[in-house]
Amino acid sequence: MSKIYLTTAIPYVNGAPHIGHAMDYLLADVYARYQRGKGNEVRFQAGTDEHGNKIAKKAEELGVDIKSYVDDNSKRFQDFIKKLGISTTDFIRTTDADHIRRCQEIWKKLESHIYKDSYEGWYCEGCERYITDKEYEENGGICPDHNKPYEKLSEENYYFRISDFKDQIREAITNKQMEILPEFRAKEILNLLDDSPDVSISRPVSQLKWGIPVPGDDSQVMYVWLDALSNYITILGYPDQDISDYWPASAQYVGKDILRFHAIIWPAMLLGLGLSLPKVIPSHGHVLSNGQKMSKSIGNVVDPMEVLDTKGLPAFRYFFLRHVDTFADSDFTWEKYDSAYNGELANDLGNLVQRLANLCKKQDLPGRKFEPARDAEYDKLMDSFYFSRAFDYVWSRVQSLNKEIDEKKPWELNKLEEKHDELVTILNSLVDKLLIVAYLLEPFIPDTATAIRDIFTADQILPPAAPLFPKN
Repeated sequence: MSKIYLTTAIPYVNGAPHIGHAMDYLLADVYARYQRGKGNEVRFQAGTDEHGNKIAKKAEELGVDIKSYVDDNSKRFQDFIKKLGISTTDFIRTTDADHIRRCQEIWKKLESHIYKDSYEGWYCEGCERYITDKEYEENGGICPDHNKPYEKLSEENYYFRISDFKDQIREAITNKQMEILPEFRAKEILNLLDDSPDVSISRPVSQLKWGIPVPGDDSQVMYVWLDALSNYITILGYPDQDISDYWPASAQYVGKDILRFHAIIWPAMLLGLGLSLPKVIPSHGHVLSNGQKMSKSIGNVVDPMEVLDTKGLPAFRYFFLRHVDTFADSDFTWEKYDSAYNGELANDLGNLVQRLANLCKKQDLPGRKFEPARDAEYDKLMDSFYFSRAFDYVWSRVQSLNKEIDEKKPWELNKLEEKHDELVTILNSLVDKLLIVAYLLEPFIPDTATAIRDIFTADQILPPAAPLFPKN
């Protein structure tokens, strides 16, 4: 048995959970359930990032106490995780006392790579980072992600010397000691690495009060990246405890928009602490809405809670894990969602379960004993982290079962008494194959997989009282 540690990026609590957050959670959950199915012990992190000006300003706009505001919004994310059926084991908040204390210890351990300097340049509050003159010119002075002009700032901050670690990071990526997926993203990071400046890791208290105090300097507060990125190890107890049972992380899930921070700043911090780098950083794309990036200004934002409430959790997980490519940008429309539900979940799988259970009931067949077995093609796809392709593979087996039933026509054998033994053999074989499909589906749509197992392993096989996926 191996010990597996999985992480998800911790979201800011200045807004509601969105589809991008759901993708982080879903992808990590698939891998967690897959690894548990192989008998491995999994530790699975999630959390909330609760410091910074964006949060302080939002609380001020609403006229509420900052701590009450982050408490309420952190709970929204915890409730969202539960509603998605995510099997996390650990949840961290950056306002936790242990995290604050451990971050300050991490700062002290990195002090030989930290220096204080004055800076004047362009800054994006949405990205919470300084922008190079090259980026400013390329983007015409406006952040493409937040559609807001960059600010000109002049202040004295502490900086973390990324330049101390560039060669080691480049070697780790090139040799896949730290594998970045998909591969073309690794090439993008290598191109960015050369021009990556040292990173600001503090702000003056005059500009930012809601944060972790810098050890030994009351005039400065820790800036987002050292505070937020540290959560992946402070949740394990670092530096108070030995974390070698779970670190390095087996996989750290992030969206493509924050990959540079997780593939450059975070490895530099780990190297400065003398810790190993994460084994894999899978980076997923964006979910588009009708072919466009979701934007409040455009008015095309898809509310994940609305999607969940429309057809339920299995349908939500099915669409976003199969019809949204694991690594590339993919499109969501209500038409596509309805088509996937009715044509695939209801017709391919729901109808298969219903008619096979009915055929078994007519023969008064008992449930089958199921023994899980590995599937080499499935394992290959899952181990490559390409879950949408693995889901496609499982669905091809669902479709093959439907085809086999149509070809063997067990309902016709039911009319011939002399064919009874042959009919029973066929039905038992179909049930065995469907139970294997349910086992392979478990990481993706666990509630449905459980329902199928319950039907076909019971003392007597009976069709469900209502279809698993009623058409509408």
